[in-house]
Amino acid sequence: MSYPGYSTYFTVDTSQVLLVALYLRDCAGLRGVGLPALPPVVPSVRTVETRRLTEPAGGDTALRVEWEAWWHSLLGGRISDAVLPLPPRFEALDGMEALKALMRAHVGAAMDWAEERCAEYALHAGARGADSMEYLLARIVQERELELGRAARHFTLQVIELPLGVHRAWWVEPDKLLMCQELFDDERSFRSYVEPVVRALA
Repeated sequence: MSYPGYSTYFTVDTSQVLLVALYLRDCAGLRGVGLPALPPVVPSVRTVETRRLTEPAGGDTALRVEWEAWWHSLLGGRISDAVLPLPPRFEALDGMEALKALMRAHVGAAMDWAEERCAEYALHAGARGADSMEYLLARIVQERELELGRAARHFTLQVIELPLGVHRAWWVEPDKLLMCQELFDDERSFRSYVEPVVRALA
């Protein structure tokens, strides 16, 4: 949503592709991978043995490297443009054979889990009121403009809400904010993560 008189543009949503990626990460028991290294998802995902799947393609070491490369590529562009790996060829994972083997074995469970989380997110976001986060973000920008005594510089900010077990946010410079989808329910905590980003961008 954009606001009249503002060159600032916010988008707020979840991401099925990121949900699938996080499902596979937790399913494979990968810990501390990716930048930012997000906490486990909720509800938690059952960890499975991956050695037999990945051994022909370099084992768990290759799987870790490939997942991190995929995660980096997903966060490198617009999240809404990210391509979901789809059977039978999973072209979005070409060149990542260990990760592709994991995806091939668990695509059904990963997709079902991600779709359930998307449906839950839609209900959660709808319950708190249409555009409520966008309005608060716009208000934070207005407050910053009053502090600066000038209009905010043009910037875009993609807010991606995810079902994470830690109530916080992670700024992926320059234009993404990954956020626990429960964080907005506590305005003080929400502001503590968002206001420094707005100060840096505006």
